[in-house]
Amino acid sequence: MRPGAGADALSGGTAGPEALRPLLDEVLAALAAGAADRAGPIPAGRPEEIARQVAAALAEPPGPGALARLTRLLAAYAADPADPACAAHLHCPPLAVAAAADLAVSALNPSQDSWDQAPAATALETAVLAELAGLAGLPSTAAGVLTSGGTESNLMGLMLARDRVLGGRVELDGLPEGRRPRILASEAAHFSVQRAAAVLGLGERAVRTVPVDRTLRMDGDALAEALADTARLGGTPIAVVATAGTTDTGAVDPLHRAADLAAQYGAWLHVDAAYGGGALFSDRLAPLLDGIARADSLSLDWHKLGWQPAAAGVFLVRRAETYASLARRAVYLNPADDEQAGYPSLLGLSLRTTRRPDAFKLAVTLATLGRSGLGALVDACHRLALLTAEAVEAEPALELHCPPVLTAAVFRYRPEGAEPVLLDRLNAELRRDLLRTGRAVVGRTELPGEGPGRVRLKLTLLNPHTAPEDIAGLLADIVRAGRRAEEMYSGT
Repeated sequence: MRPGAGADALSGGTAGPEALRPLLDEVLAALAAGAADRAGPIPAGRPEEIARQVAAALAEPPGPGALARLTRLLAAYAADPADPACAAHLHCPPLAVAAAADLAVSALNPSQDSWDQAPAATALETAVLAELAGLAGLPSTAAGVLTSGGTESNLMGLMLARDRVLGGRVELDGLPEGRRPRILASEAAHFSVQRAAAVLGLGERAVRTVPVDRTLRMDGDALAEALADTARLGGTPIAVVATAGTTDTGAVDPLHRAADLAAQYGAWLHVDAAYGGGALFSDRLAPLLDGIARADSLSLDWHKLGWQPAAAGVFLVRRAETYASLARRAVYLNPADDEQAGYPSLLGLSLRTTRRPDAFKLAVTLATLGRSGLGALVDACHRLALLTAEAVEAEPALELHCPPVLTAAVFRYRPEGAEPVLLDRLNAELRRDLLRTGRAVVGRTELPGEGPGRVRLKLTLLNPHTAPEDIAGLLADIVRAGRRAEEMYSGT
């Protein structure tokens, strides 16, 4: 055997599976060893200490043990969303069946930018998107694409809104003179709305934020006032962005009211359901999204409340013809005569060219669990959030911000008599304490507004196997860390 014959084996072809088999055994053993090394939701230590460990591992000479060594390192120094105490972000523990499906994609390495690179995957993505559009209540005219996540999906929705509302050929000629495009979104909308406005040449100040209530739900009357004021000042409302599942509280904006107002002002309705879209799987929670079917475009992320490995974003439009400004012809990928001969192309549906068939893991998951199976997981996490809220309210040192809507609980550590500035410091410090010690990964956020007293902690509960006693232990750790923070600040 020539030197390096084993190391340079390929994952595809008839010999690929046999080449992968021993490597997979190595990876699985290293993942288990790394998890045992970590022994918790996140490694203890400061960032610079972990960076030194990574640098030392990368400095070792090349050799056949690199896969196992570096995989163990990755696992040992990972934040593990499967651990009940890792509950900060919309960062789900993937289903094993979805991760296994993703391995098949990595081994075969199809690319979605032309049919002849991904025959089955092209047909599969089209079918999965049709199923998801139906789940959201969109008509048969809907079209869409798999994306890297909500940021890309929101960019696409606002780009199509710009092109559709402003008319002409904005994608070729730029913004028409004398028009002042405006986007209306709530104060709690995802920051990618402002980022999209900047990328599209509108400027972040083109986004007008609309007040929210205590749960961070957009105020429908305030939206009506903002649209009227925008029009009065000579602006052109090109899009209303309604959030179905805010990042912090999971609040769902008034979708029907947003749709009515968008239609009244000739604006595009984009619904960012990157988080809340998971409610569509649940018979109990799906009514929260009543009105989502009226969207002109829609963002869904199944690597949030769908238990998929990232990335698993979905972008959908109500009418396929609204995609026209994104269509592109590349003669080496989608020549017109190939399409006329029946060879479909997905190139004109995406901002990307090379693109993994991320729909495959979704297809496998849906074929394995079905809507009801996924709905049971959503319901389990929702029940967990309700249980967490009850436990927070029962603990005198903690203060619940508002009842959970989806799977997140927002609260703060609040010792009696503490001033707002100190409360913010205590909550920020106790979270860092838990990170340094490797005890827990707890989210931190700030409520809209000005001044001190807005810092809150957040548990985003996406592990359906978390038990009530896990939550009790996590909240006890938070309280203990809060008391340590009090002791620290009492001497300053």
